[in-house]
Amino acid sequence: MSGYCDYAPGNPIHAHYHDREYGFPVDDDSVLFERLILEINQAGLSWELMLKKREGFRAAYDGFDIDKVARYGERQRSRLLNDAGIIRNRLKVDAAIENARRIVALREDYGSFSGWIAAHHPLEKAEWVKLFRKTFKFTGGEIVGEFLMSTGYLPGAHREDCPVFKTLARLSPPWMRG
Repeated sequence: MSGYCDYAPGNPIHAHYHDREYGFPVDDDSVLFERLILEINQAGLSWELMLKKREGFRAAYDGFDIDKVARYGERQRSRLLNDAGIIRNRLKVDAAIENARRIVALREDYGSFSGWIAAHHPLEKAEWVKLFRKTFKFTGGEIVGEFLMSTGYLPGAHREDCPVFKTLARLSPPWMRG
């Protein structure tokens, strides 16, 4: 997203995300789950739409509480498919619920979603994509790449001449630590 550093600063929708979240290291499982849900839902749509609907997603998915979402049954699934505040796509809704269940299962061996990611770092993007496809639903190359870039595990979120890059360098995201 090299162009993102050109138009996001000062943009009423993108600025906060660009300046304070995109590419910043994340180890909070709820935030990781949120980013995964948003990236999955962005497929075929714009990131701007995801940012506009972010609060709707937060409300619909119980604040991105992984344990609650993992327990969703048919009633909650139906509610999500009728919620105009999110993307009402059956495959994406099903993926969010199933991926929450898979994250809960990962805890047995890794303690957390963050622990699972950290245990596999560093990998090249192609290896990450294979791992995510094996582990989660609806996780193609673009989704995985953007998810990992947005959470500091892959480089490329900001150009080196972007002022945010210097802030990120001080935080030493995982991709910088190799």
